[in-house]
Amino acid sequence: MFAVDQIIFVTAILLLIGIASSKFSSRIGLPVLVLFLVVGMLAGSEGIGGIDFENIPLAHGIGTVALAIILYDGGMRTSVHAFRMVLWPALLLATLGVLLTAMITGLAASWIAGLTLLHGLLLGSIVGSTDAAAVFSVLRAKGLNLKERLAALLEVESASNDPMAIFLTVGLLQILLGEMELGFGLFRLFLLQMSIGALVGVVMGKATVWVVNRVDLDAAGLYPVLTAAAGLLAFGLAAVIGGSGFLAVYLAGIVIGNSRIVFQRGILHFHDGAAWLSQIAMFVLLGLLAFPSRLAGVATEGLLIAGVLIFIARPVAVGLMLPWFGFNVREVALVSWVGLKGAVPIVLATFPLLLGLEGSDALFDIIFFVVLVSAVLQGWSLPPVARILGLQTEPKPEPPISLEITSLRDVEQSRASGRSIRELALPDGAVVAMVVRDQQIIPPRGSTRIEPGDHVFLVLRPAARPLVDQLFSHNGETVPDLPLLVEFPLRGDTTVSELEEFYGIRLDAEATQTLDELLRARLGTTPRPDDTVTVSGVSLTAKQVVEGRVEQVGLTLSTLEPDDEPEIESHPDAV
Repeated sequence: MFAVDQIIFVTAILLLIGIASSKFSSRIGLPVLVLFLVVGMLAGSEGIGGIDFENIPLAHGIGTVALAIILYDGGMRTSVHAFRMVLWPALLLATLGVLLTAMITGLAASWIAGLTLLHGLLLGSIVGSTDAAAVFSVLRAKGLNLKERLAALLEVESASNDPMAIFLTVGLLQILLGEMELGFGLFRLFLLQMSIGALVGVVMGKATVWVVNRVDLDAAGLYPVLTAAAGLLAFGLAAVIGGSGFLAVYLAGIVIGNSRIVFQRGILHFHDGAAWLSQIAMFVLLGLLAFPSRLAGVATEGLLIAGVLIFIARPVAVGLMLPWFGFNVREVALVSWVGLKGAVPIVLATFPLLLGLEGSDALFDIIFFVVLVSAVLQGWSLPPVARILGLQTEPKPEPPISLEITSLRDVEQSRASGRSIRELALPDGAVVAMVVRDQQIIPPRGSTRIEPGDHVFLVLRPAARPLVDQLFSHNGETVPDLPLLVEFPLRGDTTVSELEEFYGIRLDAEATQTLDELLRARLGTTPRPDDTVTVSGVSLTAKQVVEGRVEQVGLTLSTLEPDDEPEIESHPDAV
C-alpha cells in the first residue's frame, strides 16, 4: 500500500510523463491515447514502475467521471452550425451505424474467439464508437484541413455516437445478468435513456447559461467551476432518473458552448484543460489495469476482430448510409477509415469486470488489444489516406494574436457614476477603451459621461489595478484598504481632493494642489526622478519629470501616522 504522500508523488510523475508524451505524440501523428496507455502499462505491475493496481471499482469510477468531462468539453466545442449541416447523416451513423457496426463485429467475435452470441455482441457494442479527440488530434498534428461538410460530419458523428455504444453495452449487460429480456425491454430502455438524457441536457444547458449570465461572483475563477458543477449535475440528474447521463452532459455542453456567456474564453480554456487531465488520468489508470503478458495471449483473436471492425463492419455501416446524403465515394472511404477507437471502449470494458460477468477478463484483454490496433494502424495512416483521397483543403488564415474582453458586472452606482471620463482621476497607465450602454458601443471621449449600468472597459498596467478597483467600487460599500509598500502609478495632474474622493487617501495639503505642485512645493526645488516626499504617511516619488514638471508620480502607502513630520528625500543623479 502507498502512503498518501507517495500516491501524490507517483501521480505527479505520471501526469508529467503523460503531458510530455502528448508533445511527442503530436510530432509523430500517433493518437495520444496510445502513449498514455503505454505509460500506464510501463508503470504497472509488469512494467518498470511495478505498481500493482487492480482496483476495478476505482478505475470504473474515475473512468466514468473522466469520460463525462471529456464529452462535456466536446459538446462545448461542437458548433451548432456544423450540427445542423450534417444532422441526419451524423444521427444515423451515431445510432444505426453504431448498431450495425456492433452487430457485424459481434457476430465475427463470437466465431473468432469462441464466445457466446450475446458475449460477442457485447464486445461489438463496446468497440462500436469512434473517438473524436483521437481523430482530430491526428489531423491537427499533421496540418490537415478537410472540407467543411466532411469535417462537420466527422466531428458531430464521432462526438455523438458514444451514448449509443454505452446504451448497447448497458442493455446487453442487463440481459446477460438476467435483469432484462431481449426485445421490447431493450427498445424501451433505449427510448427512456435517450429521451430523458436529451431533455435533461438541453434544460440544464439553458439553465446554466441563465445562471452564469446573472450571478455576480466575486472571483472570475469561480465561473468555470460553476459550469463544471452544472455539467456534472446534468450527468448525475439524468442518470438518477433513468436517462443517459453521457447524452445529457454532451447536449448541455453544446447549449453552453453555443451561447453567449460571461467569461466564455476562460471557461472554454478551463474545460479544455480538465478534458486533457481526464484523458491522461483515465488512460494511464486503464493502462495500469492491463497485463502485457495477457495481451500477447489474445493477439491472434484481437488482430482478427480488429480487422473485421476496421475493414468490414465500419465500411459497411458507412457505405449503406452516407451515399443517400450526397457524399461521394472518396468521402465515404475516408469516413469509413476514420473509426479510431479511444476512451469509451476501454472504459466500457470495465463494466463487465465491475459486475463480475463470466469471461470479463478475456473480454477486457481483447478490447484493449483491439483499441491499440485501431489507434496505431488508423492513427498513423489517417493523414496519408486523407491526402491520397484528395480531400484536404487549404487552412483558413488565423490572426496571430487575439484579445478577449470580459465584463463581469455593471458599473451601477460607483464613484465614477455621473462623471465624465476627463473628470476621473484615472491612474497613470489606465485608459478607457470602450463604454457599452444598453448593448450599444460608445466610443470614449473626454466628455463621455459614465452612467449607472454601463460596462466600462479599460486597458491598464497590472500595477494600476488596485486603484482602478477603488475608483469603480460601489458607493456605500466598504472599500478594502490598499496594500502597503506597493507603489501605485498616478498622473502628476491628479489633485489632492481627487485622491480623497476617488481613492480614500487623505493628505495634509491644499485640496486644489496637484501632486506635481505638492512635490515641487515640498522639495523647494525642481524635482528630479526618484525625488521623494512623505506626507501624512504617504510617500510620493517623482517617476517621470518633463521640463521640470512631474508627469508621473509613484504613490506608496507607509505605516507612518498622519501627524508625523513629512520627510523629504532627494536622490542624486546617477553617475
